[in-house]
Amino acid sequence: MVETCQFTTNDEKETRALASHIAISLQAGDVIALEGDLGAGKTTFSQGVARGLGIEAPIDSPTFTLIKEYDQGRLPFIHMDVYRLEDGGEELGWEEYFYGNAVALVEWADRIKDWLPERFIHIEIKRVDGDRRMITVTTPIEWKERICGGVEEG
Repeated sequence: MVETCQFTTNDEKETRALASHIAISLQAGDVIALEGDLGAGKTTFSQGVARGLGIEAPIDSPTFTLIKEYDQGRLPFIHMDVYRLEDGGEELGWEEYFYGNAVALVEWADRIKDWLPERFIHIEIKRVDGDRRMITVTTPIEWKERICGGVEEG
């Protein structure tokens, strides 16, 4: 079973802050499947997750490299952007990324849905208008308090 919580952010700063707050509760092995249209704010959200993990390095989308790894935070962070992946990428060794001691975040995760672990955090970002975003977080039911707790929904 899964649980859902929703948040509204009014600008990039709020989106990063929400992601940073969520990241504080992340644990080794957590996988975030991040969805949203082009320009929805996936990379902005990824930047917030990195900051919440204590990573100070600049975070940009790994669109052309597919995967960037950062290890200077409280947990290693693996940032993936599989937008340009032509097939399921079965040769990329997903197990290494999804079942290790890092937090893995996958932009455009629907493109590799068959390779995602059974339990993950699904986050969908939708542009409401202008800079406002509706961010929907879906987690296994027993993770909801850990992931969404302490952040006001709305």
